[in-house]
Amino acid sequence: MIDKETDSLIICDRENRRVVRWSRRSGTAHGEVLIHHVKCWGLAMDDQRYLYISDYEKDEVRRYEKGDRNGIVVAGGNGIGSGLNQLNGPTYLFVDKQQSVYVSDRSNDRVMKWEKGATEGIVVAGHQGQGSGLTQLSYPNGIFVNAWGTVCVADTWNNRVMGWSQAATQGTIIVGGHGAGAKANQFHGPMGLSFDRHGNLYVVDRGNYRVQQLSIL
Repeated sequence: MIDKETDSLIICDRENRRVVRWSRRSGTAHGEVLIHHVKCWGLAMDDQRYLYISDYEKDEVRRYEKGDRNGIVVAGGNGIGSGLNQLNGPTYLFVDKQQSVYVSDRSNDRVMKWEKGATEGIVVAGHQGQGSGLTQLSYPNGIFVNAWGTVCVADTWNNRVMGWSQAATQGTIIVGGHGAGAKANQFHGPMGLSFDRHGNLYVVDRGNYRVQQLSIL
């Protein structure tokens, strides 16, 4: 993640169980450890510059203020499971302007939304068992939520990107869904995704060793 205010990168150094900051200025010789003892997978930052970290091992998401090394639990933290107050393998994160936290709850094949101060989450995509139906996800990862509340998610094992509008009972295929492959309309294990200000979609197409740029408007 890029921190524009400090012109630095904030990195999940997962196998070293830490989160580090590296300046993008030339001549930087080493990074700064921000958080220790965390099996970090996802990172996000809100408008108040609070840092959110998903801990894949502890099945929780914590929020950290500047200089805070302990943080507070804002999603999960009630052991591994599929209850609305639990997570199972949380990965990618998105935080909106109301400080609601969206989590790819990967091993539960769903995306959860935890509003600020909530003690349990709301299912906003999936949670109908692992599968390829429009009500299902299979190993969800990268997520993005647009201004209208539509959740876009990289549905990794289904090789597609899905969109779930607010209160929808099923998703729609935004792109992909044509089986694993290397054609322009295919993915092979899509992971991260993002949009630019022009509405272009960028997808990390892991199995094809590429990043795809797609215009979907």
